[in-house]
Amino acid sequence: MVHRVCDGEARAAPSVKCRFRTQTAKQTQAMQTQKRRFRYANSVMAMVMAGGQGSRLHPLTDKRSKPAVPFGSRYRIVDFVLSNLVNSGIYTVYLLVQYKSQSLIEHIRKAWTISPLFPDQFVTVVPPQMLEGDVWFAGTADAVSQNLNLIENQHPELVLVFGADHIYRMDVNQMIDFHLDREADVTVATLPVPLQNARDFGIIATDSDGRIREFQEKPRHPTPTPGDPGRAYASMGNYLFSSGALVRILREAHRHGETDFGHHVLPRMLASHRVFANDFTQNEIPGLKAHEEHGYWRDVGTIDAYFEANRDALGAKPRLDLFNPQWPIYSSNYQGPVARVIGGDIENCLLGAATEIHSARLRNSIIRREAVVEDDAEIEDCIIMDYVRVSRGTRLRRIIVDRHNLIERKSCIGFDPEEDRRSYTVSPSGVVVVPRGRLPYYARDSRGYGIGYAE
Repeated sequence: MVHRVCDGEARAAPSVKCRFRTQTAKQTQAMQTQKRRFRYANSVMAMVMAGGQGSRLHPLTDKRSKPAVPFGSRYRIVDFVLSNLVNSGIYTVYLLVQYKSQSLIEHIRKAWTISPLFPDQFVTVVPPQMLEGDVWFAGTADAVSQNLNLIENQHPELVLVFGADHIYRMDVNQMIDFHLDREADVTVATLPVPLQNARDFGIIATDSDGRIREFQEKPRHPTPTPGDPGRAYASMGNYLFSSGALVRILREAHRHGETDFGHHVLPRMLASHRVFANDFTQNEIPGLKAHEEHGYWRDVGTIDAYFEANRDALGAKPRLDLFNPQWPIYSSNYQGPVARVIGGDIENCLLGAATEIHSARLRNSIIRREAVVEDDAEIEDCIIMDYVRVSRGTRLRRIIVDRHNLIERKSCIGFDPEEDRRSYTVSPSGVVVVPRGRLPYYARDSRGYGIGYAE
C-alpha cells in the first residue's frame, strides 16, 4: 500500500530522511514568509489618525472617540489598524488623538505595549502639541504637519498615514511593494465599489497602470475602473508617502492653508508627483478561509453600518472570521476567567470572557465580557457590551446596549419603535441604542459597584 509520494517516488511508508526533508522545507518556507513580512520594519513609520469625533455613531461616541468604540466580543475598532501594522512588521507607530481621547489612551496603554527593550518599537499616543500656536488638528494633513518633528526624528524612508476607524485585514507590505515598484511619491489604498454606490465615496480615476489622474468627491457620474466598467475606485483613507515628498508637500500645504489630504494635498500633487492607486482586493492575507469575504473592508461610521459589521462576525461561515492565527487581531490582555453558561438556549452567539448566562434564550447576538444575562431573559440580534446586567424576564431585539448598564426586570426594548424613540436613539433601520450607563456599575459584582478585572 502506498502511503505517500516523496521526491517523485512511490514508497510504502515515509522514511526518516523524507520526513526530515519535508519538515525542513516547511520550516524554511515559514522563515522566508517571516522575513518577507518584516523586511520594511526599519525603514517605515506609521501615523494613525485616531482623532475622529464619530458624531454619526452617537451615542456610542458620547464618552469616547470613534476608534475606541468596542467591536465584536473583545476588540475595539482601533485594534484592526494596529494589528495590520504589527502583523506587517511595522513597529514604529504614532497614534494621533484629539476628541474624547481618554478611553482610547487607556486602551493603548494597557493593550499595546510592544517592547520596552527596543526604543524604536512602540505604539504611542500623540495629542495636539500646539507647537505652532493654540490650534487643534484641522484635518488629516494638518495633523501630520503639526508633527513633522516626529518624522524628522525617526528618519524613515516611507511614512504610512492610515485611518483608525475601519474594520479590515491588510498586509501593508504588499502596498509598500507596489509603491516601490512604481517609484511612487504617494500611494492611495483603494477599494472597487459598485458604480451605483460610488457617489457615497471619494472616487479615484486612474490610468491602466494605476496612476491617479483625478480625485472626485462623491461624484454624480463616477469614473469606472479601467478593467471593470461596473465599478469605481473608492479611497480607503490609507496613504503611503515617500518621506521626502511628504515633508516637502506638507510645508507647501501649510503655506497655502491646506489642511486635508483628500480634499487639498493629494489633488494638487497630481501635477507634480507620481501618485498611484493600490487595489485593496489584490491584497492577500494568510489564513483567510474560503467562506470569508475577500477584500473585506467596512466603514463603521453609522449605527447601522456598525451593527451590520458586528453581525458579519457571526455564523458558522462568517464573512469576517476573527479566528485567524496567521493574521491575528490583537487587543487587551484581559485576565478574567472564561464565560460561564449555567443553562439556557443559545444559538449563533459570541460570548466574551467572564460572561455569565443563566436560563436565558440568546439568538444571533454578541455578549461582551463580564456581562450577566439572568433567567428567562430573551435576547435576539443584539450587541450587549461589557459590564451589562440583563435582568430576569427582559425582552431585547435589535438593541445595542453600551457598557455599565442595568436593564431592569421585564424590560421590553426593540418591539415598539415609537416608544423606543422616547427614551433612546433609534437608527434608520430600527436599531435601538441604549447609551452608556453610570460608572462604576459592574454586572458581576453582586452590589452593582466595585471593579471588574483590568482590561
